[in-house]
Amino acid sequence: MPAVAQSHCLRVRRLTKVYGDQAALDDVSLEVGRGRFITLLGPSGSGKTTLLMVVAGFVTPTSGQIFLDERDVTSDPPEQRKFGMVFQGYALFPNMTVEENVWFPLRVRGLTRRDARNAVRATLDLVRMWHLADRLPGQLSGGQQQRVALARALVFEPHLLLLDEPLSALDRRLRADLQWELRSLHRRLGATFVSVTHDQEEALSMSDEIAILRAGRIEQVGSPHDLYARPRSRFVASFLGDSNFVRGQLAGIEGESFHLRVGDLSIVQAGSPHTAARDGSVLLALRPEKLRLSRSQPGTVNVVSGEIEDAKFQGTSHHVQVRTRDIGTLAVTTPAWQSGIDFEPGRPVWIGWEPDAGVAVTES
Repeated sequence: MPAVAQSHCLRVRRLTKVYGDQAALDDVSLEVGRGRFITLLGPSGSGKTTLLMVVAGFVTPTSGQIFLDERDVTSDPPEQRKFGMVFQGYALFPNMTVEENVWFPLRVRGLTRRDARNAVRATLDLVRMWHLADRLPGQLSGGQQQRVALARALVFEPHLLLLDEPLSALDRRLRADLQWELRSLHRRLGATFVSVTHDQEEALSMSDEIAILRAGRIEQVGSPHDLYARPRSRFVASFLGDSNFVRGQLAGIEGESFHLRVGDLSIVQAGSPHTAARDGSVLLALRPEKLRLSRSQPGTVNVVSGEIEDAKFQGTSHHVQVRTRDIGTLAVTTPAWQSGIDFEPGRPVWIGWEPDAGVAVTES
């Protein structure tokens, strides 16, 4: 196994997969650059796993094409695509040792155990599992089994590594640890990774890019930061993290900002009201952590008063529901160490935010 793998790009062009009268994929196009780590993210039934299975060759598309670099691999069987695959349930052979499991892909390619030993050891060293090479899968923890599954997918130097919910079977702490390890492994190898998950935190922490799917279509593609900070639609803003949604009436444009009227409240928002509806209304997404909660009126551009409705303590932060007259209930996330606020229901508070805290999004 080389220290740095040869990387390839993947292009998916107008893929459609229809089951009966239901389109699991609906005219999907996507490009993954060489050496990139992209995550396909979406709710159940969004088409993310179907897309991965079509790329892997396990599902035949109704129409569309798949390219590895410039080569059309749409009609190639899975074994000819040379894609490594890590399944949700690991899929290790229970009667084979760790070493035998990792050797297996090389064995089916005609390499004896002796000839494959150096490659197997190098790959197990890569995932820090060589010291357990003689163990059976049943003698390993979930995290160790996942490392073996990764080694087996990498040992034959695949053109792409495909990961189907790779961490979903692990507990929260172990999942967080392996997120770091997978990210580090990707950087060391330089290979192209395509992963599927429904876990937003996992997608944000590991990926170079995220493709958000909904009902068989791609809603938005971008870096984790761009998708989180600049979602285009209400769906993306609500699926990738938490958001408050405030609808106001466009009341004027001034330079590189615009004004919204919400009841008796005037809101200044940076940017362009490009999502304004025909009736002149604009929908804003406001992340809870970008709102400032205080006992006295803050010196921010946008300010609204309210009272505590409910609050949850989550260790590092308080998640607070604040009822306001003009905007309704707003969710606010405030660091626990600097709150200085009594979160008793009915307590009067102020919420403030800057013009660049929000983003205009489409309703759908």
